[in-house]
Amino acid sequence: MRTALSGLTTRGRSFLAAGIAAAVCALVLGQRDLLRVGFLLAAMPLVAVLVVARTRHLVTSTRGLEPSRVPAGSEAQVRLDVNNVSRIPTGLLMLEDHVPYVLGSRPRFVLDRIEPHGHRQVAYRVRSDLRGKFSVGPLRLRLADPFGMCELTRSFAARDALVVTPVVQRLPAVDLGGEWTGYGDGNARSLASAGEEDVVPREYRHGDDVRRVHWRATARRGELMVRREEQSWQNQATLLLDTRLTAHRGEGPSSSFEWAVSTAASIGVHLCRRGYTTHLIAADGAQLAGTPEGLRVAPVETEAFLLDALAVVEARPIASLDGAEMVLRQPGGEGMAVAVLANLTQEDVRRLARARSTAGRGLAVVLDTAAWEAVPSSDALPHAKA
Repeated sequence: MRTALSGLTTRGRSFLAAGIAAAVCALVLGQRDLLRVGFLLAAMPLVAVLVVARTRHLVTSTRGLEPSRVPAGSEAQVRLDVNNVSRIPTGLLMLEDHVPYVLGSRPRFVLDRIEPHGHRQVAYRVRSDLRGKFSVGPLRLRLADPFGMCELTRSFAARDALVVTPVVQRLPAVDLGGEWTGYGDGNARSLASAGEEDVVPREYRHGDDVRRVHWRATARRGELMVRREEQSWQNQATLLLDTRLTAHRGEGPSSSFEWAVSTAASIGVHLCRRGYTTHLIAADGAQLAGTPEGLRVAPVETEAFLLDALAVVEARPIASLDGAEMVLRQPGGEGMAVAVLANLTQEDVRRLARARSTAGRGLAVVLDTAAWEAVPSSDALPHAKA
């Protein structure tokens, strides 16, 4: 009750004070009519407090984002639905939704009144030129009675995530080459024609179906082995993004790193739409996006994972490309490899070339970082060599 009374406005406090003063004077002077007036003046703000305090917990809200993933520079619509689940109408409602500064100013709305069991819907648009994952919410609701005597605030806990992805450029359809790879050795044709004797087993992992146990291999190895014939062979590609902080130049949206991220996004989306299951790795070899071994995911779903990862990736103080080189040297090489690189030394070039010499096709996009040093950041133009 103390919290509710703290919501009294200046008008409500004035009415309450006037009512108390009138009641005291009525008792001193013996004026019953004045006492009735005093009770009426004091009761009005108290009744307003009770009504608003009760209504505050009988107003619900939901939020919808359409779409929840947008490229940088594009708009998304936020829709707020406010429902009155009580049997009495609400008073004045003031809505304020919390949004990060990069998405725009905080939207504010005023709703005059919501009838019993009624609802209202308001919408606003947000836009960001910076990629990232942003939290929208919580919604702050301020309720007031029709006479302006009480105002109470309620905050809803619900938040929604808006993912702003890098800008994706449409790339022309070219012969990508690549290799059909899977979770074993060989190729798709040999797998299709393989019988039970030709199946390459692997070690049993927790969660594997017991019906897939390869008993002959288990007896030979002395440990549980399972068949791999149900593994799907897919056209795979590895996408390397140079995340070394020292390799990039410039700051903000026009920096070489942001251009590299946008380039990686364009290439990754292009590969996914061509049917490649794409794995995104950083300069240290850490996988930023892709699918864990043993999990089959369609390339279309890989595209969403890829864009979500590139929305939040940051340049880090990584000294070299040794980690990425080790990943590219792995047997099978995950099919084709595409690298988006920044400042390279001759040794970096030789080592990366050797890493792909015995594997599938390798392509590289190398940024001319000197262009970002020579031109002011606001006028920087991207330069790259393929």
